[in-house]
Amino acid sequence: MLSTLLDAEFKFIDLLLGFDPSSLNISKKKWHSAFRDVFCSRALLSLNKVSLSKKCHANFPRSPSYTIVNFKPENGFQIDQTKLVQIVKEKDLVRLQKLGGVDGVASALDTDAALGIHDDEGEISRRHEEFGSNTYKKPPAKSLFYFVWQAFKDLTIIILIACAALSLGFGMKVHGAKEGWIDGLSIFIAVFLVIGVSAISNYRQNRQFDKLSKVSNNIQIEVMRDGRRQQISIFKIVVGDVICLKIGDQVPADGLLLEGHSLQVDESSMTGESDHVEVNQSQNPFLFSGTKVVDGYARMLVTSVGMNTTWGEMMSQISKDSDEQTPLQARLDKLTSSIGKVGLIVAFLVLVVLFVRYFTGTTKDENGNKRFNGSKTKIDDIINAAVEIIAAAVTIVVVAIPEGLPLAVTLTLAYSMKRMMADNAMVRKLSACETMGSATTICTDKTGTLTMNQMKVTKFWLGKDSIAEGTYSSIAPNVIELFREAIALNTTGSVYKPTSGSEFEISGSPTEKAILSWAVLELKMDMEEVVKTHTILHVEAFNSKKKRSGVLMKRKANNSIWVHWKGAAEMILAMCSSYYDASGLVKELDNNQKMEFEQIIQGMAASSLRCIAFAHKEVPTNEIEEHHTLKEDGLILLGLVGIKD
Repeated sequence: MLSTLLDAEFKFIDLLLGFDPSSLNISKKKWHSAFRDVFCSRALLSLNKVSLSKKCHANFPRSPSYTIVNFKPENGFQIDQTKLVQIVKEKDLVRLQKLGGVDGVASALDTDAALGIHDDEGEISRRHEEFGSNTYKKPPAKSLFYFVWQAFKDLTIIILIACAALSLGFGMKVHGAKEGWIDGLSIFIAVFLVIGVSAISNYRQNRQFDKLSKVSNNIQIEVMRDGRRQQISIFKIVVGDVICLKIGDQVPADGLLLEGHSLQVDESSMTGESDHVEVNQSQNPFLFSGTKVVDGYARMLVTSVGMNTTWGEMMSQISKDSDEQTPLQARLDKLTSSIGKVGLIVAFLVLVVLFVRYFTGTTKDENGNKRFNGSKTKIDDIINAAVEIIAAAVTIVVVAIPEGLPLAVTLTLAYSMKRMMADNAMVRKLSACETMGSATTICTDKTGTLTMNQMKVTKFWLGKDSIAEGTYSSIAPNVIELFREAIALNTTGSVYKPTSGSEFEISGSPTEKAILSWAVLELKMDMEEVVKTHTILHVEAFNSKKKRSGVLMKRKANNSIWVHWKGAAEMILAMCSSYYDASGLVKELDNNQKMEFEQIIQGMAASSLRCIAFAHKEVPTNEIEEHHTLKEDGLILLGLVGIKD
């Protein structure tokens, strides 16, 4: 009953003040909600005061003239977009700490730092409405008229149009309307053909290129939602998402570092500086969209998307259109300019000579009489003679400039574009065909072998023995446990086991997925259990230069500290001084035995297998350095795996 009365009261207040709550934006709705809460509180206080005065005449202290109301925003978030943008853009560590650090911001955004946000449409749409989508404003699509106008701006076309107009005018004046229009109109037709072919070809290609760009820009990003690591489109990322980053990834939005190891990013696209920037949780937890991860891996909390990011703000101020000419265009303009100058000089000389000959009486008519005879010559005759002389000079200019050259070039480039499209090469502008045709060297690192990019462990060597699939039960339990540690803790991938009992969902790079799948299915590895019973102290992420990755970890059961390495077999083998045999015993690794292992590695490489080695070593507590540098010598070789693509 009370709620019904209050609701009616609120509607009456809205009617008196002329408010329509459905028409208010988000910020005004907040103030409207606050006003209603204050009014309701004061109304209840006044009713309470009246009822008390009727019951007794005791003197109560007077209530304050204001009411403090603590209300939760309608959108459910404890932080707004402006604060988020300022913190990241200005790299404001002080303000970040006042909010409780990165974890405090995650809490304000209703994000679980470990499990991510809820993966349901209502939650995603709520974040879209409050913080926007991860898309950028694009300039409007260019119309056909735009390309027509661009074709008109060509220097050769402008000169030809001027010449066509002069030829048409003087031709009709001198030769009459029946025959004088032929030369001028033919030039006009050639010009309009060039403009039409060029504009239509560029317009069609621009539309096709825009469609292709939408597909190529739709990058797949790994996010954590409901504790599940999954790939989504970069355009579907929302504020509050937890993003998984690894080497080579482009940062898809502005955000803060939740956790990471050896993370370095290339910010040259933002700052122009080529030096890599280290990102860590203590001094620099800020990540910007458009930058690229060059080392390490991490998880980040998205704080801004789309036009609210630093990259979006920059892109909105940059015009992608460039008026830079191709070499062919530059040469054609130079040729046209040179021909035009020579033609104008010759035409001017002819004009002067013809005028001198006319006014000196040298020029004669068909009957042999002088055309100019001083004051006896009529004004009309002088004007007609001047028009004929000027028309002759204009004809020289028109003839000098080849009106068929632009048409020939345009048709040739249009034909080249069609031929390239048949080879699945997309060209946006006609002139680009000439630029691509000027290429003399093409550099590529492809081997020419096409694969499905689905890898699987097919070979496993423990010591000098090859372990067949299905016989892993014969391996010593301590060696199996070491492999589980080495794989579960030294990886950028993840294993997700749905509660419904379906198959494991394994994510990561193709190589990581192959190793994790092998460990889960063959070695019966429980990744979640392994992670819970160990503490990671330091990580050296894999990169193409080192060709290996390492992890320094501590076992919670006995506080012993171990280092695990994984990487290219020849690199790991060089770091080892002993190895495990099939029975789990540690044996010395001398030069002769190393040569035997190298032959095993070469044999797997000859079978088109990618060979990965695992090694480890216990590290005494007193030998751990302040910066947790991983030991790279005296390791024990765990084993070798061969991965087939």
